[in-house]
Amino acid sequence: MDQVMDGGRLPLEAWFWEMPTCTRWWTAATVLTSALVQCHMVTPFQLFYSFRAVFIKAQYWRLITTFLYFGPFSLDLLFHIYFLQRYARLLEESSGRSPAHFSWLLLYAMTCLIALSPLVSMPFLGHPLSSTLVYIWSRRNPDTRLSFLGLLVFTAPYLPWVLMAFSLVMHGTVPRDEIMGVVIGHVWYFFNDVYPPLHNGSRPFGPPAWWRRLFEGWTPPPGVADGADNDALPAPEYRDEEPPAAPAQVL
Repeated sequence: MDQVMDGGRLPLEAWFWEMPTCTRWWTAATVLTSALVQCHMVTPFQLFYSFRAVFIKAQYWRLITTFLYFGPFSLDLLFHIYFLQRYARLLEESSGRSPAHFSWLLLYAMTCLIALSPLVSMPFLGHPLSSTLVYIWSRRNPDTRLSFLGLLVFTAPYLPWVLMAFSLVMHGTVPRDEIMGVVIGHVWYFFNDVYPPLHNGSRPFGPPAWWRRLFEGWTPPPGVADGADNDALPAPEYRDEEPPAAPAQVL
């Protein structure tokens, strides 16, 4: 059959399994969460982050579901999912052979967003998490040229600011979620890309040895203790050789 690809997989199935591990299951969980809300099996009120609900009422699942819900099924949701998986995939594919580095980045970003969310009254944090990944990718690919809506051509480092301007025009409000993502992403970018070459390769935000072992069974070489491997091991290559498709998402 024309619809069946090599290995007997349908195009959508092949696209799903070609994603790296973290991006694949994050995308799947996002779709599943919206489906559960659409089927009235859960409500958005059971998903958002609230300090009182999590730490007083012990509803710990909210620490995860706040990053998974982007709204009910709609064209806007499809754009969010495409945008999420596109840049998450590019970052994860360029961060090494295992999910350890990318999952550590997600843990850092999620922790920062949860800590800052009460300051800006932002219960759902999936969008600022995506903005964090977009910012990091854009800084690591400064020569990549993008086309926004087929009207504006620019290099990747301007992508977060173009998206902010578009959001401001569309919604008429300051995009606090994207600003949070840029701030958190810049801290990560500085300590993983700018700081190491100036300090003998030291990577203070790199995943510790125990985290690597958790994901890939990595064993530190003799003489390297837990938490000390970040300085001794070569940094993964983050450059993305494939020019990304033009972002034409409505946020």
